[in-house]
Amino acid sequence: MELVGGSPRLDEEVFEKYMKAGEIAARVKNDVLNRVRPGMRLIDIARFVEDRIRALGGQLAFPCNLSVDSTAAHYTPEPPDTDVVEESNVLKMDLGVHVDGYIADTALTISFDPQNEPLIEATRRTLDEALRSIRPGLSFYKLGGVIEDTARSYGFNTIKNLSGHSLGHYQIHAGEVIPNHRDRLTRGSFRDGGAYAIEPFLTPGIGLVADSDRVTIYALRPRGKLRRLSEEERRLFERILGERRALPFTLRWYAEGPEEYYRLKEVVEGLARRGYAIEYPVMIEVSGERVAQFEETVVIYRGVVYVTTRSGYS
Repeated sequence: MELVGGSPRLDEEVFEKYMKAGEIAARVKNDVLNRVRPGMRLIDIARFVEDRIRALGGQLAFPCNLSVDSTAAHYTPEPPDTDVVEESNVLKMDLGVHVDGYIADTALTISFDPQNEPLIEATRRTLDEALRSIRPGLSFYKLGGVIEDTARSYGFNTIKNLSGHSLGHYQIHAGEVIPNHRDRLTRGSFRDGGAYAIEPFLTPGIGLVADSDRVTIYALRPRGKLRRLSEEERRLFERILGERRALPFTLRWYAEGPEEYYRLKEVVEGLARRGYAIEYPVMIEVSGERVAQFEETVVIYRGVVYVTTRSGYS
């Protein structure tokens, strides 16, 4: 991807990498839908998703998020997690694939209880309406209005402090915010050459999330001077940086078992206190209500809108 007058221009090679990442993500979503059943452990689902991405030739853009009921985002299972999918749960699965740093970000919601279907179907249709509306030049503010109005037409609220976002090379959040409501502070519009994650979250609750005290996902802040770090901190920082750059990670990938996991967790918490790492707290809907989420990645190439994470693409 090259910059022309401050705007990215997608060449064919970069476009194909976005498409490949999206194709892998779409296949994994389909595999998960055919596999997940009540009683499965969340940690086994996460491992299946991550292993499947690698088996199909992709790399992990971030840990598989598995957020249940009022948990909205940023939870990935950590050992020795014994939580299982209950029939009544609203399970949100958010997965990310990258091919040479070009990212596909996608999510779906699963439930085995028919009482949850109105919320899930409303969220799916809200995303569909948003995707139909996207075109070069459409403002992010106007798309937020489409999302908000569609959700309300089904009797649900959007979560106002969760949003879609632009995607960059090795960047999950590349600076532009795509709101799920009419946010008059939002600036920007869809442009040719852009890549975006569109992700409405719907709830019967008040539509706000708050950070919990729990953290299972981290990212590094690349910094040159490591003199302030202990030897153990420096080794872990350099290992993860070499593999992940600034992409999010879970210590589940680096620990042999629960004991090592929690030892490494103390190390990363120390890195965060010194400004070398970012913590992503688990986010909870503040009124305690269920949350559903669907998400797709959109790439605009030569004036055409491609939904890379769906079969058929556009």
